[in-house]
Amino acid sequence: MNTGLKIHHVDRSGMTFEALFYKQLQHVTARIHETDNIEQIMLEASQDICKLFDADRLTLYVVNEDNTAIISKVKTGLNSSRDLKLPISPQSIAGYVAYSHMLVNLPDVYDDESLKTIHPALSFLKEVDKRSGYRTRQMMVAPILEGEALYGVLQVINNKSNKPFGDLEIEGISQLCKTLATAIRHRIHGTEEGVRRMVTKYDGLVSDGVMTASELQQCLQDARAQGLTAESLLLSQYQVRAAQIGPSLAKFFGVPYEPWTEGRIRAEALHGALKREFIEEQGWIPLEDSPDGLVIMCLDPEAVRSSRIVQQVFPRFTSFSYRVTTHTEFRDTLGQIFGIEVTGGSISEMLADMDSGPMDDEGGLSDALESAAADNELVKFVNKVIIDAHHQGASDIHIEPMPGKFKTGIRFRIDGSLQPYIEVPAHFRQAMVTRLKIMCDLDISERRKPQDGKIKFKKYGPLDIELRVATIPSAGGVEDVVMRILAAGEPIPLDKLGLTSHNMARVIQTIEKPYGLFYVCGPTGSGKTTTLHSILKHLNKPDTKIWTAEDPVEITQKGLRQVQINRKAGIDFALIMRAFLRADPDIIMVGESRDKETVAMGVEASLTGHLVFSTLHTNSAPESITRLLDMGMDPFNFADALLGILAQRLAKKLCICKESYVPDAEELRLFAMEYAEELRHSAAWSNDYEGALTRLIDGWKQLYADNGQLHFYRHVGCDKCNQTGYKGRVGLHELLIADDGIKKQIQERARVAEVFATAVEGGMRTLKMDGMEKVMMGLTDLKMVRSVCIK
Repeated sequence: MNTGLKIHHVDRSGMTFEALFYKQLQHVTARIHETDNIEQIMLEASQDICKLFDADRLTLYVVNEDNTAIISKVKTGLNSSRDLKLPISPQSIAGYVAYSHMLVNLPDVYDDESLKTIHPALSFLKEVDKRSGYRTRQMMVAPILEGEALYGVLQVINNKSNKPFGDLEIEGISQLCKTLATAIRHRIHGTEEGVRRMVTKYDGLVSDGVMTASELQQCLQDARAQGLTAESLLLSQYQVRAAQIGPSLAKFFGVPYEPWTEGRIRAEALHGALKREFIEEQGWIPLEDSPDGLVIMCLDPEAVRSSRIVQQVFPRFTSFSYRVTTHTEFRDTLGQIFGIEVTGGSISEMLADMDSGPMDDEGGLSDALESAAADNELVKFVNKVIIDAHHQGASDIHIEPMPGKFKTGIRFRIDGSLQPYIEVPAHFRQAMVTRLKIMCDLDISERRKPQDGKIKFKKYGPLDIELRVATIPSAGGVEDVVMRILAAGEPIPLDKLGLTSHNMARVIQTIEKPYGLFYVCGPTGSGKTTTLHSILKHLNKPDTKIWTAEDPVEITQKGLRQVQINRKAGIDFALIMRAFLRADPDIIMVGESRDKETVAMGVEASLTGHLVFSTLHTNSAPESITRLLDMGMDPFNFADALLGILAQRLAKKLCICKESYVPDAEELRLFAMEYAEELRHSAAWSNDYEGALTRLIDGWKQLYADNGQLHFYRHVGCDKCNQTGYKGRVGLHELLIADDGIKKQIQERARVAEVFATAVEGGMRTLKMDGMEKVMMGLTDLKMVRSVCIK
């Protein structure tokens, strides 16, 4: 990890460099807490520690028996096995740190003048460098202290980025030294008294009579040998209970033990802004606001308290009460609060547990159906399906019953593709559909007409999500249900949308105009609303009034005034647009321009000095112009109003297991010919096709080459991507800017092909061209690009 790249803020939606740094530090401190052989564990962890600080080498010194010198116990990078012994005095850097009890962070140890400003007698012992031929530059050295008692010194040498060690590393080494002080003190006390007492965080099990010292010693050795945690072995092989481990941890860390408690619920004020992955990585969970402060359940209270991330996440709290818990209880509490039930097992087990007796399917009796739908096991099952879909990153849930005794299939749409989830026995069919209808307040007796509604899942389960539900009667007297998961979230920053630098510059230049009309187009589920909200986030300033009309409001952001469309109440896009124009807007965003009235008002608003954004269901940017003119727009007004149109698609993204290769000259030439398909009719290409092709490839090499060679990537497949080779999606973009040439063609009602040719000559990259550039960037492959681009 390159800690030269630091972001000193906490991003609640995921891991920052700072959070990742503390997570890795916590991993090292946890290993130290679990061992009685500090030299051995420091030697084993030395590479991790060097990587953590982005350093070349480290040395661990401990104080000798008469407290006059420090002796090196662990040193990496030096061939000599002889211990270094340095007097506790200002004559050497490590000796000075032991003498002064102060941390030093030196940009260059050979800068004698800087050393003299710290202490007149201070100098760097150059003999070691002379013997080894190594050049020491930066050095960060910290005392291993507990109170005023000195136990040693930790020295980290040479930042790989050739810069002084930063604030994050200084905080990190200070925390690591606190952990080492505790560990060394326990070991010294154990040696003096002839018994090992509290050497590791599990030694309380020995003093409490749960197990013998030799059993614990064997358990710790086995855990290290097998690469397992000591806790997992204690629970599985030694039949120790979590409730017995907890008090031992409490004694070691000096904080109360927090056991798993039934009935804990999600509190939006504490958990709403936190993502499960972030909490899992960090190893702490906020539980409740108590008289002692905000209660924080931790795996390693020392590490959490020192990292100060909790204070940054919850700045309104002035005091915190840290509690320690076991890994098992931490996982259970995490599941309790963030949506995976602790009991109930897998979805297959839940199905097996459900009553296999027949549920009334053919009788059509509402009372019987309602009773079946309220069955406790069925309610849990339906909730579990929704929770699993959300955690697997599904956008839609498809419930597909078959008539007669055939099973009902449930599929999830993940990354744009439908994947089988589970099959449900026929006798649950109608009760399951009825349960979903009850959740979204639909008519359970109506089975012949399509219905649609919404589920606010917070009422029924631990997730704050909405689902848009459509029921459709299908052949055989059954009803299909399709649910779209509307996970409310924060807008994605514009620079994280995946726009190429070429498109990013053009988008920003266009959307920062004072007034005009800008459309984002593409099929359903191509991320149009996400893109619009990213644009609005970029434009959202304190001096700007932004109104949005959406159906539904999926993404919320502070500073926007957002209106939900409600057609049943007669509130449609056209009505809201008229209201917006009376409400002094600077920017208007309309979720969808599907009728002449809405589009006409958008044109009118843009011509009267407003910036208007909207979406269209069209295939490409040039086609959108024809569609809007066909709606009856005046070509002259529309040409004046239009700023640009961004078409987009989502292609499957290659998983990190991808494999790179260097294409041969023929493959590269064919790739370039496919890319240049739309360019070959332009003047620059028709006159010198081969030369233009060569220039294109040379340009790519400047932009995307690694060591002078372009790389393509193949999908491979691993556990993370379910052996598919693809995980997540990447946006492909086609940006048409309404320059003078395009405006003239709009006024003349030119054909789509003519508009397309003019736009490409003016610098527009087609969806396919943009996708092919993302192939060279290693984000996707050509097969996926072709699958989402019609041309």
